[in-house]
Amino acid sequence: MLEYLIFVLMKKKPLLLVENLSLSFGNKESSLEVLHSISFGVYENEILGIVGESGSGKSVTSLSIMGLLPKKQTKLVGEILFEQNNLLKTDEKEFRKIRGREIAMIFQEPMSALNPSLKCGFQVAEILRHHLKMNASKAKKETISLFEKVKLPRPNEIYNSYPHQISGGQMQRVMIAMAIACKPKILIADEPTTALDVTVQKEIISLLKSIQQETKMAMLFISHDLNLVSEIADRVVVMYKGDIVENATTEEIFKNPKAEYTKALLASRPSLNFRLVKLPTIASIADNSFEPREVKSAERAKRHKTIYIQKPILEITNLEKYYFSSVGIFSKKEIVKAVDAVSFSVFEGETLGLVGESGCGKSTLGRTILQLEKATSGSIKYKGKELTKLSKIEIRKLRKEIQIIFQDPYSSLNPRLMIGQALMEPMEVHGLGKSKKERKERVLSLLDKVGLNESYFYRYPHELSGGQRQRVGIARTIAMEPKLVICDESVSALDISVQAQVLNLLNELKNDFGFTYIFISHDLAVVKYMSDQLLVMNKGKIEELGDADEIYANPQTEYSKKLIEAIPKGI
Repeated sequence: MLEYLIFVLMKKKPLLLVENLSLSFGNKESSLEVLHSISFGVYENEILGIVGESGSGKSVTSLSIMGLLPKKQTKLVGEILFEQNNLLKTDEKEFRKIRGREIAMIFQEPMSALNPSLKCGFQVAEILRHHLKMNASKAKKETISLFEKVKLPRPNEIYNSYPHQISGGQMQRVMIAMAIACKPKILIADEPTTALDVTVQKEIISLLKSIQQETKMAMLFISHDLNLVSEIADRVVVMYKGDIVENATTEEIFKNPKAEYTKALLASRPSLNFRLVKLPTIASIADNSFEPREVKSAERAKRHKTIYIQKPILEITNLEKYYFSSVGIFSKKEIVKAVDAVSFSVFEGETLGLVGESGCGKSTLGRTILQLEKATSGSIKYKGKELTKLSKIEIRKLRKEIQIIFQDPYSSLNPRLMIGQALMEPMEVHGLGKSKKERKERVLSLLDKVGLNESYFYRYPHELSGGQRQRVGIARTIAMEPKLVICDESVSALDISVQAQVLNLLNELKNDFGFTYIFISHDLAVVKYMSDQLLVMNKGKIEELGDADEIYANPQTEYSKKLIEAIPKGI
């Protein structure tokens, strides 16, 4: 057994040992096993990375360790030994003393993990008062010290701020402060940087690494971003469908992977050095059907010549979108320039990549083009028609041609409607299809096109995985037969293998239907793979605009250089 060999080699006992752990959901009549006798150890002063696609068992493993799974609906068999004590046999009263103090966790989504009705400082101070029995004054002082340690700006101000009043990166830092408050022996970080842009992600990773080195705590780092894991982890566990398929040092995993699944995962990530016509997926590598074909520069140049010889489909001139805010009744109004004098063109058949840090104005620009937000000033011309001058009825008719694929498909789907109904509804509104029967046939055809069979027509959103819901979102978009599609962070929440499938699908649909894309993302490797032209935004302004490959190879501004340097390169 590999774990035993590691024990011998390292000549020390693990701080945490998961031994033959199996996990089932359900009851005696109907149960589903999601972990199958997995074993691994975490050692003092070590960062263990856990990777795998959605549904592989990464997060439920961490929740099992934390004792956060519902007792009535779950059955755990095996052992989770922390300092030789079996956590599975620890009662809830004793577990409360361990949870947060000895073993702490940073959750994936800080907005849902933090209490929106309590101030950030109070939430961290509460941990100190509960576990370390500090008085209110000492807890506040220690909390502000923790905020300084995690490099939060204006720590006193953030102490008195509610979660919604600070940025995503700042919320994640509050979560880290909360997790390290009691100097835990083990820190579990479950996808701690998934929703963050590359520069904030780099800062958070650097922060976690420095805290780990300073405190010598063990860390369990869970992520679907393989390059990120390679930069932070000492050792990596690869999970697939509830099993551990590989467990080795980071260098061995990334330079000489043994399992076919690990090889497929590593191959699914878009490369910054070359562009494939189609990305490999887990399935295509497993059945040996994948044939790598690189897009040659001459082929790309020929295609661009055809695209850019025509008139633009969309022309943006001096577009501005301002917001006005004031703190008190008598205070002066402040102007927030979300989009500031932006001008560019989009040509039919191209993919324009739009990148920049959180708050740079990417999504606001997309919503303003769609007329979901009214422009403060400037011009938006679609096929020569000025959108800012159109009436609500005219805009509604035009929505058929300009569509959006949202970042979170779950919140954009009605939970009460079956998938088939959700897809047929907009078709009915826009008068597509002569009858209900014809619309149903069209929806079944669309589901097949995005890789979903007929059974999905009768399913509800909660019955689908993240990747499947995103496919439904794409199907709903193409049902309208649009000309221009805005993809707003449409693959950022997907794991590597599902992301590769969706990116391939978007490119196939572009070729089949002649779509034009504005592709918004904070993942620069993905944007480079998808884009013809690249637009870099910073604080509402255009920082740089040009050929995607040229900007990556030779960025002209310091801001673009900073973004590109922040991309995790991997081993």
